Amino acid sequence: MLAVTADDHRPTGPVAVLANPTAGRGRHRGLLPRLLERLGEGGRPVRLLSADTPDEADTACHAAVADGAAALVAVGGDGTVHRALQAVAGTTVPFGPVPAGTGNDFAVDTGFPADPLAAAGVIAAALRDGRSRPVDLARMTGPDGADRWYGAVLAAGFDAIVNERANRMRWPRGPRRYDLAILVELARLRPRRYTLRLDGQEQRLDAVLVAVGNCASYGGGMRICPDADPHDGLLDVVVGGRFDRRTLMRVKPRIYQGTHVRHPLVRSFRARTVELTAEGITTYADGERALDLPVRITAVPQAVRLLR
Repeated sequence: MLAVTADDHRPTGPVAVLANPTAGRGRHRGLLPRLLERLGEGGRPVRLLSADTPDEADTACHAAVADGAAALVAVGGDGTVHRALQAVAGTTVPFGPVPAGTGNDFAVDTGFPADPLAAAGVIAAALRDGRSRPVDLARMTGPDGADRWYGAVLAAGFDAIVNERANRMRWPRGPRRYDLAILVELARLRPRRYTLRLDGQEQRLDAVLVAVGNCASYGGGMRICPDADPHDGLLDVVVGGRFDRRTLMRVKPRIYQGTHVRHPLVRSFRARTVELTAEGITTYADGERALDLPVRITAVPQAVRLLR
């Protein structure tokens, strides 16, 4: 993939930084001053955006881009990246993800170092050299025309259902809430009827797992769509069929290596446009609550320029 030079994007403002201090359960909170200093080595002023809620983060990122930011950098996990992507997708403003969360799948899958300081150094070097590299994003659209971009993976099966359950629970707090949500939804596990339209070709199938990937991984390194490539202009769709509880628990660990796709109940597809329909499913994109099904998902080539 060829780099884009400074002639294609002439920065006018500061480098805007969206930082989530709670990402990765706060383990990188004390690193932020050093990260900002490292980003400053790119030769541009650095401005930390003020945002205390996800909605404020959305607003701050859009305002920074509209005000002429030279670049937008997200310090956090996939959720923080997801917020920032809404502002830079489809623009000429370059973007840099600094992986500092529990799940850093988009940053790692697009070639950034897993170490936050090292990733900030890569971004600074790209800023200094006026270099960026385009990668694809996925754009999802609901029946009402609402759009949402994502960089890594859209979950629309068991994992999305577990996330939705965990978000509705008020007890227990912390990661135990997610563990309990898994147990509750395992007890209720049943295949659901999905309708898939892949570049206009319709398929109806019963499934437990459904994922649509621009990149390979979600959930902190689970290679749910192991062959997905964010440079090929295509989406990878992985469907896990009529799993019972025991089979699902046997197959799930294999997702970290991507070998689950060899299971006879797993099917893989590839398409530019995916239309996905099922009853009662709220999707999660980059780990963030997204749109209810039905949705239309489109691969958008070179939708964002990465600072690397």
